[in-house]
Amino acid sequence: MPTSNYLRGKMVDGSLRATTYIAPPNVYVSLHLADPTANALAGSEVSGAWYARQLATFVAQTTAGQTSNTGAISYNPVTSGPVTVTHFAVWDDATLGNMLFYGTLASPKTFSNTDVPSWLAGQITVVGT
Repeated sequence: MPTSNYLRGKMVDGSLRATTYIAPPNVYVSLHLADPTANALAGSEVSGAWYARQLATFVAQTTAGQTSNTGAISYNPVTSGPVTVTHFAVWDDATLGNMLFYGTLASPKTFSNTDVPSWLAGQITVVGT
């Protein structure tokens, strides 16, 4: 799972320029219709009255640089389907903020009207690259 340009910059500054990066107190998972890329392209995130980024927590690294969600991540039922989700991202804010990581789902998932997009604990894996 790639690291965003924003977070890469923070890591370089912290490692080589002794600037402090303060981790966000909460992180949120977003769903995307296309690759948001390292630049967090606008327009790729799902939108609609039913959709909002969801708060997520992650376990301590199980392998160096790798973690996964500790609990289920569930969204509201889809009210304007079908919606095909191909990517996800982790953000430092529920609405705007900075994208930290992003990745491709193992396979695209199409959600119809009334479907509830959700992932069980351990299904969203973040690997810093």
